[in-house]
Amino acid sequence: MEQHKPTQVVLVSSPGLGHLIPAIELAKRFVVHHNFKVTILAVTSQTSGRETHLINSILTPSLCHVINIPSPDMTGLVDQNDAVVTRLCVTMRQAKHAIKSIISKITPRPSALIVDIFATEAIAIARELNVLTYVFVASHAWFLSLLLYSPFLHHKIQGQYVDQKEALKIPGCSPVRPEDVCDPMLDRSDTQYAEYLGLSNGIQQSDGVLVNTWEELQFKTLEALREGGLLSQALNMKIPVYAVGPLVREPELETSSVTDSVVCWLDEQPTESVVYVSFGSGGTMSYEQMNELAWGLELSGRRFVWVVRAPIEGAADAAFFTTGNKCNQVDEVVKYLPEGFVSRNKKVGLLVPEWAQQVTILKHRSVGGFVSHCGWGSTLESLTNGVPMIAWPLYAEQRMNATMLAEELGLAVRPKVLPTKKVVQREEIARMVREVVQGDDENAKTNRVRERMKEVQRSAIKASSEGGSSYVALSHVAKTIVGADGPN
Repeated sequence: MEQHKPTQVVLVSSPGLGHLIPAIELAKRFVVHHNFKVTILAVTSQTSGRETHLINSILTPSLCHVINIPSPDMTGLVDQNDAVVTRLCVTMRQAKHAIKSIISKITPRPSALIVDIFATEAIAIARELNVLTYVFVASHAWFLSLLLYSPFLHHKIQGQYVDQKEALKIPGCSPVRPEDVCDPMLDRSDTQYAEYLGLSNGIQQSDGVLVNTWEELQFKTLEALREGGLLSQALNMKIPVYAVGPLVREPELETSSVTDSVVCWLDEQPTESVVYVSFGSGGTMSYEQMNELAWGLELSGRRFVWVVRAPIEGAADAAFFTTGNKCNQVDEVVKYLPEGFVSRNKKVGLLVPEWAQQVTILKHRSVGGFVSHCGWGSTLESLTNGVPMIAWPLYAEQRMNATMLAEELGLAVRPKVLPTKKVVQREEIARMVREVVQGDDENAKTNRVRERMKEVQRSAIKASSEGGSSYVALSHVAKTIVGADGPN
């Protein structure tokens, strides 16, 4: 379609790699497939070394214009003990003035504003400019359904959700077990719970919702969310919901001595023989659990690449705002591992401090399993590369993700206890690793998980390809934006 002026879209991302990375990939789709100009307003935490590195190094300047908005002054508004959702919501609220100032100076005037779920208060800016607004949900449709229905649950259910004896029912969707609710619902007296309920109301003020999933993966839930669906009727929701995923990174282009050494090591290993262990950009564990994990990997007898981070007692998301700032040398982390662990496993294991180029690793032929915190970004990277998972949920909506992966989709195995509630013992860790990573030809479950993962991988690739369900959905959004912009 020939245009006299480019269609300009502004995309607002809140702090955290789990929000920024899919926002970047969404922006790229608009640029590459629809010839849009996209400006990303990335509100940063100013505490994560990897976040800054990603913005400065991984983005392709010719594709997207990125404006880094430093985290506003939060003095007196939050403290270090406040939960992640509280801090994110307050950060984005305080950044609203800067967001408005930047948008007002962009020329030509943006045709649409796309915000993530923590930036819905910026919808008012788009209304003043009389442009379309979409909310981008970096997670999946089941999480979206729970988020949107939470204000109704708030009035229907007395007491704490985690104390309920029955699953939380959502019209037209799978029920959510009380122990699987997302973090803000764990304590209704915490400030982040009120912030969370506000997110639900904010989403429905938009002109549509883009979700990082695809039709074939979550057809039932997506149908419930759309006009005429049971959940949509219960919510009296009129806005369209588009499945535009999976939005995942391509392998990183930059090279480093660490990446080169990991790839060289993987090149020497047999096909699908290595388990990759990483808990994302924010996940942490206790010293005791770190020891059990080390022993479990050793007892499994499988090769491994482990992205190690110093243990932290307390919150499972304690590294959310500080990833990449500490323990950038293996020697700094070894002191937390069992005595002799490194020397005993030097031929079969590789330790990587703090951060690894995950997509590059998951794409490698020698990787046969992934011990993951089940962040949705990491989950999609595993699915699109056909790597079976060991689900190890830590925070946010990851318990929902783990349940969906293991019990509904058959793409993962999981421990019998929640890692945030009890220590997962070494014997169970060893069992799960052997169950997922090839080596026992008689294990029928291993074959089922792996075969099921390959099916979903093909489905994901097809959805994102030209003519696929997600490609078509995003094309519809693009046409709507162009149409609303009027003649050029």
